[in-house]
Amino acid sequence: MHGNSPKTLRQDLLKQRKEFAAGKDYAAAEMRLIAGLNHFLANQGKSIRSIALYWPIQNEMDLRPPLLSWVKNGDQRRLALPYARPDKHLDFFEWQEGDTLIPSAHGVPEPSPENTARPQLTPDCILIPCVGWSSSVVSGKAHYWRLGYGGGYFDRTLAQLRKDNPTLICMGIGFDWQQLDDSQWSAQTHDEPLDLLLTESGLLS
Repeated sequence: MHGNSPKTLRQDLLKQRKEFAAGKDYAAAEMRLIAGLNHFLANQGKSIRSIALYWPIQNEMDLRPPLLSWVKNGDQRRLALPYARPDKHLDFFEWQEGDTLIPSAHGVPEPSPENTARPQLTPDCILIPCVGWSSSVVSGKAHYWRLGYGGGYFDRTLAQLRKDNPTLICMGIGFDWQQLDDSQWSAQTHDEPLDLLLTESGLLS
């Protein structure tokens, strides 16, 4: 049972994620989740030219190895990492393995916007780590929602990017045990829905 506030809920979930990452079931869950990502990349990834990933922090799933393989196995494919602007929006800049990154105000490694060798880009697909997640059904269609760290960066950014690119794919990354019910948390009006959710059980759409 979680506390009443989103802050307490996040703290509880992050503690659970740390324990899960150190536990005996983590390796198998990680393997299944990465297999799901590879399946997505082998199919829908053929029409995608750029993917924005995240630099893993606080026991988030590390998706860099499969994504680097995806880049190497196709022409003109690019990866990007988010840069947190002072106005709490995100810009995305191309990232290549070995690039020097700078710590954000929150201590997250991010690209430098001053690096002219790595241009800003608008990704076709964004992978977003979940602290928790929930689902709802509207008019017979499932919708998935992300509980993040509380800064609102992704929600503000996705709202704008979707206006500019209606075909943008936003995929949440999480584990089955992170699913929340309405008594624990429900999405707010400003929350942007996920197009897809990937867990160790597969891709939910």
